[in-house]
Amino acid sequence: MGTHGTPPRGIDATRSPLFEGRFGRMFRNLAPATFGVNDHDNRRNLKALGSAMSAGIDEPKDGTDAEESGIPALYTYFGQFVDHDITFDPVSTLRKSLDPDGLVDFRTPSFNLDNVYGRGPADQPYMYTKEGRFRHGDAMTGTGGQPGHDLPRFAGRAIIGDPRNDENSLVSQLQGLMLNVHNRMADDNPGLDFEAIQQLVRFHYQYVVVNDFLSRIVSQPILDALKTDGRFDQKRLRYYHWRNLPFMPVEFSVAAYRLGHSMVRPGYRLNDDKLLPIFPRAGKPHEDALTGFQTMKPGRALDWGRFIDIDERAGGSDPETGDPANERRLQFAYRIDTSLVGFLHDLPKAVAGDPPASLGERNLLRGWLLGLPSGQSVARAMGIEPLTDADIIIGKAVDPPPGAGDVVGPIIDAVTAKGGDGSAFADNCPLWTYVLAEAAANKTDMPIPITGGGTRSTPQLGPVGGRIVAEVFLGLLFGDGRSYLSLDPLWKPVSGAGFRLKDLVSYGLGMGPSLHYR
Repeated sequence: MGTHGTPPRGIDATRSPLFEGRFGRMFRNLAPATFGVNDHDNRRNLKALGSAMSAGIDEPKDGTDAEESGIPALYTYFGQFVDHDITFDPVSTLRKSLDPDGLVDFRTPSFNLDNVYGRGPADQPYMYTKEGRFRHGDAMTGTGGQPGHDLPRFAGRAIIGDPRNDENSLVSQLQGLMLNVHNRMADDNPGLDFEAIQQLVRFHYQYVVVNDFLSRIVSQPILDALKTDGRFDQKRLRYYHWRNLPFMPVEFSVAAYRLGHSMVRPGYRLNDDKLLPIFPRAGKPHEDALTGFQTMKPGRALDWGRFIDIDERAGGSDPETGDPANERRLQFAYRIDTSLVGFLHDLPKAVAGDPPASLGERNLLRGWLLGLPSGQSVARAMGIEPLTDADIIIGKAVDPPPGAGDVVGPIIDAVTAKGGDGSAFADNCPLWTYVLAEAAANKTDMPIPITGGGTRSTPQLGPVGGRIVAEVFLGLLFGDGRSYLSLDPLWKPVSGAGFRLKDLVSYGLGMGPSLHYR
């Protein structure tokens, strides 16, 4: 098959029980990290660290912000969408220790868009028209937003391949956009059957994951080390290996790939009228927010140019200054660092049904219960000089000079200040926190796609976190016999090798060029 050819077809076995995924470990010989002499002390110290990693409540805003990175805001939710594509563990618990080898990943560990396609039109015909197109829900409204439709619903619940893609108004509309991508691909290629269209959509999605998303979150030297003659090479994978089928490493799913939690903003401007917090504030359960799992409320149609550079926008000062050039500015993800916005410290019960309500604490407890090694021990296993305790800074990775409250301090001092035993973290940092601290210390000047251009200091995953994420992404693609890296690593979209997330979005909106494959 040529680089512009139609992907080959065949039996889609990814829904077979033989392809049921499992969790496992990349670093099986490393001892689990503990943070106290007993269960109570472990929980107390991790709670203190989670508290130190949680910022206070900031009001949602779409103006210039010292915490902004050079990564457009949509990549945060594209990362969430990717996570829902490759992992799903509905039986997790925070009350007892767990064996990763005994956990089943009920989402096939591959980039096959089963969160979009579900089990296909034969098993879930209610998701599709008789012509093999996706069904849509009601039309959405919103001043300045692009026309679009809500997801198809029954009694408010979305009828989609993965219900988690209705968690909030942003990932919900990204899910709807992917339905549009399939439908438009079918319209552009009327001679191809459903299976061939599905494979084309998967190839474009995988191409964006490999050639755009990875380079946003992982520093370039790490990606270059995984290439031979400029192309990603499976033989370069040093830490992620499997015997029969790829598995989901807990070092990835429970630690390194939870980087996106630090990229979340307090809120987002959806269009000219709506600027909403991500969750209702504590004590205000009925506050209008981006909370999902319900029929899309009126006025929430996204102005996609506020989230991804499908057109040229300003990126300067706050619209409240009255500068008309900034009224429709492109919003950016927050920097990858050891600080989570305050709204994530007290999650609504609809999101976190069991305690604790703090997302940071939940992540830390999950890693401890699954027996993850410390960040320092993983670094040493990789032959990397670990960060010192003084280098593991808890707080926001803003440019100097930091503002009051931006930086809590080195991990030992930060935990002690929150009532924990800081010495429990001496040369013993939880892997998730370590990956974030490593990124915060690993900044690059990233070009920002706004009027006037320029760059912005942007943390990216470093030698430990970046290597874990990149190897798992590439390993899953190499291990999937139907991915473009396995079937045709030279494949590229017919529109050219520069195809990126903004082009996928434009295509789903009906704005980009047609993609004909004949």
